[in-house]
Amino acid sequence: MSNHRNCFILAALAIMLVLNAAPAAAASCESLSALKLPETTITMAQSVAPGAFTVPAAGRGGAPRFEDLPGFCRVAATLKPSSDSDIKIEVWLPASNWNGKFLTVGNGGWNGNIDTNALAAGLRRGYAAASTDTGHEGGGGPWMQSKEKLIDFGYRAVHETAVKGKAMVAAFYGNNARLSYFQGCSAGGRQGLKASQQFPNDFDGIVAGAPALNTTGRAAFAMWTAQNLHKDEAAYIPATKYPAIHDAVLQACDALDGVTDRVIENPRQCKFNPKVLECKAGDAATCLTTPQVEAARKMYMPLVNSRTEKVIFQGLEYGSEMGWSTFGSPQPFGIGTQMYQYMVFNNPAWDYKTLNFDSDMDRVDKIEGGAINAMNPDLKPFFAHSGKLIQYHGWADQQIPSGSSVTYYQSVLDTMGGPSKVKSNYRLFMVPGMGHCGGGDGPSNFDMLTALEQWVENNKAPDQIVASRIANGKTERTRPLCPYPQAATYKGTGSTDDAANFVCK
Repeated sequence: MSNHRNCFILAALAIMLVLNAAPAAAASCESLSALKLPETTITMAQSVAPGAFTVPAAGRGGAPRFEDLPGFCRVAATLKPSSDSDIKIEVWLPASNWNGKFLTVGNGGWNGNIDTNALAAGLRRGYAAASTDTGHEGGGGPWMQSKEKLIDFGYRAVHETAVKGKAMVAAFYGNNARLSYFQGCSAGGRQGLKASQQFPNDFDGIVAGAPALNTTGRAAFAMWTAQNLHKDEAAYIPATKYPAIHDAVLQACDALDGVTDRVIENPRQCKFNPKVLECKAGDAATCLTTPQVEAARKMYMPLVNSRTEKVIFQGLEYGSEMGWSTFGSPQPFGIGTQMYQYMVFNNPAWDYKTLNFDSDMDRVDKIEGGAINAMNPDLKPFFAHSGKLIQYHGWADQQIPSGSSVTYYQSVLDTMGGPSKVKSNYRLFMVPGMGHCGGGDGPSNFDMLTALEQWVENNKAPDQIVASRIANGKTERTRPLCPYPQAATYKGTGSTDDAANFVCK
C-alpha cells in the first residue's frame, strides 16, 4: 500500500474519532483558529458581517458584488498530507440559517485558486461551503513535475478539503453535516467524477458538468488539431469563416428534430460534409479552400492511435463551429500545451509539432498514472451508499468535446450491467446548443443542484430538467433537458419556445 494511501487512512481514522465523539457545543468563529486537525494549519478564522465580504487580492473572475451575502465564519487553512503538499482551502460557514448541509465546489483549468464566486453561491443557498486551490497557485507550470502535487491536483486536495471541511462544520455547529454535496464544471466536473470513483463515501450527491475526465486525451486532441491546421498554412481556417461553416451545418441538420431553431438537438444524427463549402474559384469568407475542407473534416474526427487503433479522444460535434478558436487559434490550446511542456517533457520550449501520437502516448499514460484522468467506469462503491450523480455536457462544447461524456457514460453502462443498474444513481444530461459550461444558441440556464437535492433527499429522480435561454434579462425559450439517450421531442402543437410542448423520449 502506498505511503499517501496510508496517510489517507490515518487521517480519516483521526477525524472519525473527532466526528464520532459526543456532540460538542457550537464554537465561536474565532475559536476555530485553535482547532487541531491532522496535517492542517488553520491560518484564519474570521467572522464576516452581512454584506461586508470583499474579493481578496488574489481573487479572479472580475469584480463581483457580495453585498447580498449573509454573515458567515470564514476559515482558511493549509493542508500538508505529503511532504511536498501545500493545499490551500477555505470553508465558509453561515452564521445563521445553516441548511445543515456541506457543499464542496470545483475549479476550472489547472485550478490554482480559491473560487470565491462558487463559495458565495453555496453560502446564499444556506450551505457550509468549501473550496481548494488544489495545491498550487496559478495555472500549469513546474509544479506538474512533482508527483505529490500532481496527486494533490488530481484527487487528494478535493478529498482532504471534504474531510477537513466536515470536521470544521462539526466543530463550529456542534453537529455533523447531515448531507454532503459536490458541484463543479470543466475541471470541477472532473473533480466530481474522480471523487465518485476514488473516494465514493465523500459525497452523497455530485453534479459533474462538462468534465475534463480524459484530461490527457483532450490535450492530445488539442495538439493534433493544431498540427492539422498548421502543417500547411493553407489549411488554417480563420475565425471569419466559422459563421459560414456553422450556418451550413444548421442548414443540413437543424430541422432533423422537427423544430427549426438554430439548435441541433442530437448532433449524432447529423450528416454534414464540409466539401459543400468548397470554393468554386479563389477564396472568400463564405467558402473553404480545398486544404481547409480537409482541416474542417478533421475537426469532427476522433484522434486515434494508429498502432493500437484505440481512440485517444473524441472529435468536436456538429454545431460547435462558432467556438473553434479554442482549438483552432494560431497557437495550440494553452492548457494542453502546458501539460506537455511541464508534466510530460519538462521543457517550456517544447514544440507541439514534434508530438508523436503513437510512441508519446505511452509516456503520457505512465506519467499520469491514474492521478488526473477520471475514467474508471466502476461506480459500484458510490452507488452502494445510495450516492447520486448528475453529469451534464453541452453538445456544442468547444473546449471539452462532448463525446467524451457520452463515451464515459456508455462505459459505466457496460461495466455496471446496463441502464437498469445505473439510472437510480447516475444520469447524463446532454444540453443541445450549449458551449463549454454555458453559452451558445441553446437554453443553457438550469439548476442542477436543486435537481440533485430532490433526488438525494426526496428520492425524486430527474426525469427532465427545464433549461432556459435568457437574453437581455428576459426568458426567450424554455426546453426540457432529458436523460441521455432521450432527447426533447416536440409534441406537434403549441409554441416551440415553451418546454411544456416537448416530451423526453
